[in-house]
Amino acid sequence: MKIIVTVKQVPDTSEVRIDPKTNSLVREGVPSILNPEDRNAVETALTLKEKYGGVVTALTMGPPQAEDVLEEVIAMGVDEGILLSDRAFAGSDTLITSFILSRAVMKIGKLDLIICGRQAIDGDTAQVGPQLAGFLELPQVTYLEDISIDNESAIIKRGLEDCVEEVRVKLPALVTVLSDINQPRYPSLCNVVKACDGTLIKRWGEKELKIPGSMLGLQASPTGVKKIFEPDLSASGEIIKGDEKQMAKTLIDKLKALQVV
Repeated sequence: MKIIVTVKQVPDTSEVRIDPKTNSLVREGVPSILNPEDRNAVETALTLKEKYGGVVTALTMGPPQAEDVLEEVIAMGVDEGILLSDRAFAGSDTLITSFILSRAVMKIGKLDLIICGRQAIDGDTAQVGPQLAGFLELPQVTYLEDISIDNESAIIKRGLEDCVEEVRVKLPALVTVLSDINQPRYPSLCNVVKACDGTLIKRWGEKELKIPGSMLGLQASPTGVKKIFEPDLSASGEIIKGDEKQMAKTLIDKLKALQVV
């Protein structure tokens, strides 16, 4: 099997700060990590490789330091990594990001499966996976909990709010995984040595992907962030005391006063 897994370097959410003047994330001095659900996607890809054979390629888009996450997943067992990095990509929204990823997938060539994490913790949009499938005109299955391969199809169990749905999809296809699908493995010493070698990572930019500059970055993105801010955590709650009936009545009265009910 030829499997492509998309990964992303994101700020550690426990360390995120916002510049009150520019309304943008402060990234200087903020530690970056591999997006958690992308780690589950990598584990899914490696498990399939071990069961059915094949090659796993990790694909990421970001600044030069995003190469760190490719080294991390190669240390987990991924065969090769591709970093999409170019100043022309800066400011891309999810649509343009998905478009750039799709052109990279086309350059890679024949594939059987693309595996993505459901969403990234720095945006929580869950849009890139489905949009990537759209640009590539591939069938997609989201919220994957389990997968097996049967000839040229994948049998997938996807977790929904009130049930688990089982579907069969013809390959090639794209899937997005949930965080509870597996427990990602630790890197092995041999794979760490491979990751540090540097020869398993390719670097592609605007020139390699042959995309016109007018179709890249902020200028081509149809959406943008108007304002970003930290929520006000200064407000305190009120504790209602008394027996159960009295507490319930007091709560209902307060909700009515606020016209909530």
